[in-house]
Amino acid sequence: MTDPMSLRSTLDFLLYDWLQAESLNQRERFADHSRETFDAVMDTCERIAREKYAPFNRTVDIEEPRFDGEKVILPQCTHDANRAYAESGMLSAAQDYDEGGMQLPYIIEAAANSFFGMASVSIGSSLLTKGNANLLMVHGTELQKEVFARNEFAGRFSGTMCLSEPQAGSSLSDITTRAVPDGEGAENDPLGPRYRLKGNKMWISSGEHELTENIIHLVLAKIPGPDGKLIPGTRGISLFVVPKKLVDTQGQLTGVRNDVALAGLNHKLGWRGTTNTLLNFGEGKFPVEGQPGAVGYLVGKPHEGLRCMFHMMNEARIGVGTAAVMLGLAGYYASLDYARNRPQGRPVGPAGKDSSQPQVRIIEHADVKRMLLAQKSYCEGALALELYCARLVDEQHTGDAATADEARLLLEVLTPIAKSWPSEWCLEANSLAIQIHGGYGYTRDFPVEQYWRDNRLNMIHEGTHGIQATDLLGRKVLMEGGKGLQLLAARINGTIERAIQRPDLAGWANALGQALQQVGSATKAAWATGDPADALPNAVPYMQAFGHMVLAWIWLDVSLAAPLDASNSIAPSVGRTRATAYFYHYELPKIGAWLQVVAQRDLTCAGMPEEAF
Repeated sequence: MTDPMSLRSTLDFLLYDWLQAESLNQRERFADHSRETFDAVMDTCERIAREKYAPFNRTVDIEEPRFDGEKVILPQCTHDANRAYAESGMLSAAQDYDEGGMQLPYIIEAAANSFFGMASVSIGSSLLTKGNANLLMVHGTELQKEVFARNEFAGRFSGTMCLSEPQAGSSLSDITTRAVPDGEGAENDPLGPRYRLKGNKMWISSGEHELTENIIHLVLAKIPGPDGKLIPGTRGISLFVVPKKLVDTQGQLTGVRNDVALAGLNHKLGWRGTTNTLLNFGEGKFPVEGQPGAVGYLVGKPHEGLRCMFHMMNEARIGVGTAAVMLGLAGYYASLDYARNRPQGRPVGPAGKDSSQPQVRIIEHADVKRMLLAQKSYCEGALALELYCARLVDEQHTGDAATADEARLLLEVLTPIAKSWPSEWCLEANSLAIQIHGGYGYTRDFPVEQYWRDNRLNMIHEGTHGIQATDLLGRKVLMEGGKGLQLLAARINGTIERAIQRPDLAGWANALGQALQQVGSATKAAWATGDPADALPNAVPYMQAFGHMVLAWIWLDVSLAAPLDASNSIAPSVGRTRATAYFYHYELPKIGAWLQVVAQRDLTCAGMPEEAF
């Protein structure tokens, strides 16, 4: 792993000095924990990531999954890493003790899992399995929890989420996978109302492999109406648990393969170590009891599938943001190491360059420092944002009623930013890491090209950039009368009021106040006509500006955690101060251009005639 000591010291500062994670131990749920138990979890995950993940990041990129006609074959290192992760107990880390969990705060779980994201995001750390099981623990029946979720937490089974379809993409209202009751008595099956599913699902990560005994698919499908037709839109969507192999009520395999067939592996730019599949449900390749149709069990109530699935998707979006952060940090640490050791060129003095002098390391060049500082400001700032959101999850789950509701509202507004901002700007950090390496960065001799390829996915999956932006401007800042946005503004103003008392931070506090005012004004101007067709064409520039404002706030709040008298004497503190300065001087001013088109409801793009392209 590239520079794990720097990552650990950064995590420790953000967790304990800034977010006061240790104070969570005062709550009943976490009372058995201490800084020592938190650190022990971090130590374990760091060690597994270093030993089982990092050495094989290039291996899984080169030895892509392949289908031999019967099964998908993955490198042995993927099996070893998956087993080590399951044995660590991290799959059930946040679960109750009586579920075999550790009752860890989510913020500690997220921080500990970050080591795996940096070591090899392509091998993965079972994010989908945990999300799948967590959803079933909330929306499943008692037997569904016992048979499916608890076996996922134990590492026997793994899980997926099956939403997209080839013809529908991100438009879930257009899915055509259908589910019909599986004959007489189907509604009384012990595992839940039993249906037969037919349809195709695309972009299913970990959809086929031999890493676990079974794969538990959570599938969105539509139950036909009384006329036999699918209900239009999202209203007709229901959620089903569809195991690859059928099980009995004790969770034991019955020896019957469900009618779920691999139609093909997607060959990807990055994340090559993770199988990504097109799955056919109910095509008749593996007929159950002689009949086509994949056997699935209804989760929750009919036609409420999307509400259930979003329980998993929101959690996944924070995970995607964290994955983007860790890939960005991996590239930053790699390019920092390269810059410290690569001699090239000479400094420019009053008389120009003196070619008789020895070469200097490229880190001594101002433009290389600019690129390194940009990476640091993007990635460490985004890491702080993800941990802040993880802390909000703990507040939502364990705080008093008022605190929990505030956390819910803040998460509603911040989740699109937590997913999308790192996926754009930590990708830019990866691009800068390649630039620092020069021509070498464009080769496989160095890891930075793989980090960029792996990170490019994060702007797409779990809701594209455009979808997140539309969600933010079209729904999140307006919901409940704008209450979430008002609450966020109050938090930002609280930071400004504290920072303005410090001479070293007062200038940035004023700049943040102006940015907050600009975002507020642009939000009102975008919706001045009340017409989404006027407001939403510039949702992405709005989200970019909103995200930059949020990151500026995060950096200022982080700066308040550094003692005033340490800012010029301790290297990490100096680094954070300079990263904050970079963000305020080079990045925050960009929001003016983004917000201008938002406030003017500019239709340059929306009004472009197709034939003019």
